[in-house]
Amino acid sequence: MPDQSYRIELQGPDISPYRAGNTGIDYVTSFDSGAPGPHAMLTALVHGNELCGAIALDFLFRHNVRPIKGRLTLAFANVAAYESFTPETPNASRYLDEDFNRVWSAEVLEGPRDSRELRRARDLWPAIDKADLLLDIHSMQNATPPLMMAGPLAKGRHLAREVGVPRIVVSDAGHSAGTRMRDYAAFGQAGSNKNALLVECGQHWEQGSGEVAIETALRFLLHTGVVDTSFAAPHLPKEPPPAQAFIEVTGPATIETDAFRFTQDFRGMEVIPEAGTAIGHDGDKTVTTPYDNCVLIMPSRRLRRGESAVRFGRYIESE
Repeated sequence: MPDQSYRIELQGPDISPYRAGNTGIDYVTSFDSGAPGPHAMLTALVHGNELCGAIALDFLFRHNVRPIKGRLTLAFANVAAYESFTPETPNASRYLDEDFNRVWSAEVLEGPRDSRELRRARDLWPAIDKADLLLDIHSMQNATPPLMMAGPLAKGRHLAREVGVPRIVVSDAGHSAGTRMRDYAAFGQAGSNKNALLVECGQHWEQGSGEVAIETALRFLLHTGVVDTSFAAPHLPKEPPPAQAFIEVTGPATIETDAFRFTQDFRGMEVIPEAGTAIGHDGDKTVTTPYDNCVLIMPSRRLRRGESAVRFGRYIESE
């Protein structure tokens, strides 16, 4: 049956012209400025139904982006899942065999498991290893404000402040189901200068998510110094972005049974005033908020055992 949950306002670009790239890895293109500087990388389509990242990378290619210092790499990740996308069943193409954004640990990448996502991750792995600064572009199931997922470390929050968008920054430790690309290796180590962000640009198929993806990509590249204002400014709003608000995620509600259900249709960013408020039932167990003024972060519609049903957060002062 066709998925009638959302209007499909975006059309994914034809990315076939970018297949050959220039790195020996399909759909990965890297430009070297010849001048000293960081290696900045943008990734899109970690999930095949999240079109906004492909729109942002296609925008950069069509505008002939080139680094003025350091190196710039643009990568389309789970292309096979993207190629399976149809507006009739848009949620079906998130991945083919397993979530591409839960495999980014050495144990999994070097281990015996096999899937189409893992094969592609292993192909992409050398390119990820070379990046100094990464922006991984995503979108969300629900129509909530865009979020910058900055990770649990101070360096991630600092990078999010320097990029300046989106307005809401979430400091989170990831998922129990597996390691995200944003947290891979040195990206997730406090003592490393390597750093990564994951941006959630809005609901998967809203028109605005493509616009947020382009703006965030440009502001990220401006911060790295890989592009300058002469390239980025013509495509950015003239008004400065609003002040950011920071939310610390204290932990997820991880699903333990095959019978999880929420008490109501949470969409994300709801603030629950009182600790101990029931927000769901996991089999016979009642799931409650752990503290007052608890923010519900990205409640899932994929309520599967072992995955995060929702993450609990609270507003904090930015350092």
